[in-house]
Amino acid sequence: MMEMSWSQVSARRLERHGLTAPAKDATPADVVAAMCGAHAQVMSAAELSVGLRLDGLTRTGVREALWGERSLVKTHGPRGTVHLLPARDLPMWIGALSSVPSSYAAHAPGIRLTPAQTDQVVEAIREVLTGAALTIDELSDAVVATTGPWAGDLVMPAFQTMWPRWRQAMATAAHRGAFVFGPARGRKVTYTAPPAGFRPADGCAELVDAYLRAYGPATPEQFAKWIGAPVKWASAAFAAAETEQVLFDGSPAWVAAGDTEAPDEPPRGVRLLPYFDAYVVAGRPRELLYPGAAAARALAGGQAGNFPVLLVDGQVAGVWHQRRSGRRLAVTVETLRELTPAQLRELDEQVALAGQILEGEPRLTLGPITVGGHA
Repeated sequence: MMEMSWSQVSARRLERHGLTAPAKDATPADVVAAMCGAHAQVMSAAELSVGLRLDGLTRTGVREALWGERSLVKTHGPRGTVHLLPARDLPMWIGALSSVPSSYAAHAPGIRLTPAQTDQVVEAIREVLTGAALTIDELSDAVVATTGPWAGDLVMPAFQTMWPRWRQAMATAAHRGAFVFGPARGRKVTYTAPPAGFRPADGCAELVDAYLRAYGPATPEQFAKWIGAPVKWASAAFAAAETEQVLFDGSPAWVAAGDTEAPDEPPRGVRLLPYFDAYVVAGRPRELLYPGAAAARALAGGQAGNFPVLLVDGQVAGVWHQRRSGRRLAVTVETLRELTPAQLRELDEQVALAGQILEGEPRLTLGPITVGGHA
């Protein structure tokens, strides 16, 4: 059985994500496909995630791919969270996500939808968005009118207010292909039907293959955490795909069949990754990606992505944040160790690149070096 070290795997993942060097002959959809989706709850973070991986791409280019070319779609992806996905891959994603068993115990009995009610809400969303783009309030009125008053009961606590009962089915509806996000109407988000001609495909094996090419070697348990599914479902998906077992850092793991190549050189480079960048959210094992003090400083209760991170030679070595005022971007980087002069120069280049992608004028400030989360 082939053995792969953390150094090899880290270098391979960086290269495949366009983080060793940004891709030149690719499209935004190609880059997002290689990432297995870009987290887009915070759109500026998604724009930076994609821009880092494609040479010369700015946030305007990401927006054009999403709302102009429509080569990207914005919808609920892994774990029900909002992602950018390639439009061409939407049949695979919907086919796989719609097969994940639903958890009807996520809410208390007086709040949750029954399976039958969920089905009604999903079909109502599909029906009312055909040929339309609606804001959340317009969609809510249409869903309640189509299903019944029970769907509009204000029973879901959310952001210091109460949401109507039907909204707990939003991610499920997206996973069943009932809607995607539409262009903003002023400052309001809209929802609309998927692209014309869309048909779900049986995508579980295909998604496992894409995931392993981006994040392998990996295990069914790690895939289950990433996608937000039971381990039994993930194991069945692995069994349906063509995979190959290897030893990763001494433990059994899997890659796509025949996909055992890794760069000869160890991981090198300084990178600034934004909130919920796919590389750190999906990257496992966490103890290798977030070594020592990095886990205490940059993981929130074990969850990756809540902090933008400084990546040095393939491992988290600090956190950073930005504050925007007009075109000015104030970037503060808090490191967990001293950087060499060469690494500091590369950090300067990364700050300039972030400014280019986000179409701003950046200024770097180095915060205090912290150990174990304390200055």
